[in-house]
Amino acid sequence: MSDRWQEMAVFVRVAETGSLSRAGRELMLSQPSVSRIVGALEARLGTTLLLRTTRSISLTEAGSLYLERARSLLAEVEEAEQAARGVDSLQGIIRLALPVLYGSRAVIPALSTFLARHPDLRVEITMSDARQNLITDGVDVAIRLGVGPLADSTFGARRLAVVERLVVAAPAYLSAHGTPTNPGELAQYDCIVQHGLFGRESWRFTHNQTVTSVDVPAKLWINSASGILAAAVAGMGIALATRVMAGEEFRTGQLAQVLEAYRLDPAQVYAIFPAGPRPSAKVRAIVEHLGASLTPG
Repeated sequence: MSDRWQEMAVFVRVAETGSLSRAGRELMLSQPSVSRIVGALEARLGTTLLLRTTRSISLTEAGSLYLERARSLLAEVEEAEQAARGVDSLQGIIRLALPVLYGSRAVIPALSTFLARHPDLRVEITMSDARQNLITDGVDVAIRLGVGPLADSTFGARRLAVVERLVVAAPAYLSAHGTPTNPGELAQYDCIVQHGLFGRESWRFTHNQTVTSVDVPAKLWINSASGILAAAVAGMGIALATRVMAGEEFRTGQLAQVLEAYRLDPAQVYAIFPAGPRPSAKVRAIVEHLGASLTPG
C-alpha cells in the first residue's frame, strides 16, 4: 500500500472508531505508528483533521470533509480490486449492525453459509436495538425492522423480508387475567410496549377489511425486543412480537397468540447501506445472500 493510501485508510479507521489503539489493532499497527501516520497526513495537508484529548477523538471541519472523500476513494479502489478478483474471492472486513433479537435468531444463523463461501472475508457485528449512525460508526450494512416508510431515505436500501406481527402473552397471564376477544378490550389488560421500532402505544388491527387503531395502556416500556419477549414470557402482560423472533417461545408453550382473528401490519426487514445505490461488492454480496436466506414469517 502506498504511503498516501495507507494514510487515508488509517485516518478513516481512526475517525470511524474514535480510537487510535482500536484502529491499530484492526490494521495490525502499533498505536504509535497510527499516531505517526495520522500526524504525517495532517502535516502533508497543512491542516488539523482530528482533535485529540486523553478521552476522545473528534473530527475538525476539515477532517469531516476529508473523511467523506477518503471513504469514497477507498471504496472505489476496493471495488476495482474486487472486480479483478471476482465475487467468489471477497476479502477484507464488512461491518454489520443488527437488532439484538432478530439478529440473533434470524440474521446470524443465515451468515453461516455465506462465511463458508468467503473464507477470506471477516464480519464485524454490532448488536443493539438503538438506531446507529451508519456514517460515524463505520457500518457497512444495518438491518432494520419497522412499520411504515424508511427514515434513512438518503441511504441505499433493500427490503429483505416481511415478517408477521402477533399479539402474544404467557398462558399463565391469560389464565389469571382472561383473554381479550377484540382489540378494544386491551384497555383492560397490562400491555408491554417497546420504545422505537414497531412498539407503539397505538396498535393498528385489520379485521374483515375494517381497520381499527387502539391506544393500549402501557404498563411497561422497554427499549429492546429481547426485553419485551422476556417480560411477556414472565407473565407481565400482553405484547407484540414477530413469529420469527418468538418462534422458540411458541414451540415450547411459553407464549400464546392472542386475537388471532385480527391482523397487524407486518414488519418490514430492510438492509440499509451508506454507500448509496451502488454499494461495494462485499455489501452487494451479503445483502443478496440475506435476501435469499431470511425466511418470511
